[in-house]
Amino acid sequence: MATRSPRKMAVLKLLSLFSVIRGYNILVITLAQYLASIFILAPDYLTVKDVLLDPYLFMIVTASALAIAGGYIINNFYDAEKDIINKPLKSKIDRLVKQNTQLSVYFLFNFMSIFAASYVSFRSVVFFSLFIFWIWLYSHRLKKVIVVGNMISATLSIIPFFAVFVHYNHFDSAIFLHATFLFLLILLREFVKDLENLTGDLLNDYKTIPVKYGERTSKFIISITTILTLLPSTLLITFYNIGKMEYYFYFAMVMLILFMLYLWKAKDKRGYLLLHNILKFIIVSGVFSILLIDTSLVINRIF
Repeated sequence: MATRSPRKMAVLKLLSLFSVIRGYNILVITLAQYLASIFILAPDYLTVKDVLLDPYLFMIVTASALAIAGGYIINNFYDAEKDIINKPLKSKIDRLVKQNTQLSVYFLFNFMSIFAASYVSFRSVVFFSLFIFWIWLYSHRLKKVIVVGNMISATLSIIPFFAVFVHYNHFDSAIFLHATFLFLLILLREFVKDLENLTGDLLNDYKTIPVKYGERTSKFIISITTILTLLPSTLLITFYNIGKMEYYFYFAMVMLILFMLYLWKAKDKRGYLLLHNILKFIIVSGVFSILLIDTSLVINRIF
């Protein structure tokens, strides 16, 4: 039997670690933080160059990325058994890096996150220390608590954006509505993931809505949440000047209605995976739609 070369094994382990920390998700979050900073949060007198070269923003984004990466590692550690059932291929890839190594990287990333935050301020150190603690608590205990786990997961997902809001001291009702829309989208994704992972959750005693109350009740709750998600998008289109980003919200609303209709037809893992991917597409496309808030600002900020 042919053995892999050390170089090939090193590459495979790097790819495995990238899979464990969901590197693609971290890249999207980092991009979203910078786009929001450039086109929404930064004062008008700052150029793109000013924002990109802001060392404090860079350290906040870096601390966020490292804390999130560590969070994925510890979450993967606690979910290892159920992922063998729910995500056999990904689980096989993730196991190329030993769990002891993953935990060492987890502590390293957390230390580096706090170190990056210390460049900004002591308050940032406290903020990210609490963020890291809540990620661990969620992974260790809270994610198995029905509904509470879903709510905390969605909340933790938007915390990195809150750090950027604080940096620019930019809070208004429009920002709140954008954050609410994103929170509800992520909460929807968490509910759909529970349907998608029903078998593994059932065998590993995870108290999710479909495990305890059944798929029909879960679909009803998802439908109610979908309707609630339409509310902030409607308010943003009706009462706020969001430029051409309104087309994104029209698109998102149509997609959410189609999502809800297909939800009641989906009956297996493949159908739930499609629903999950629809939500991911809405979230990721929303990141790039930030550019549409003011297209003239894109030119002005760049040039």
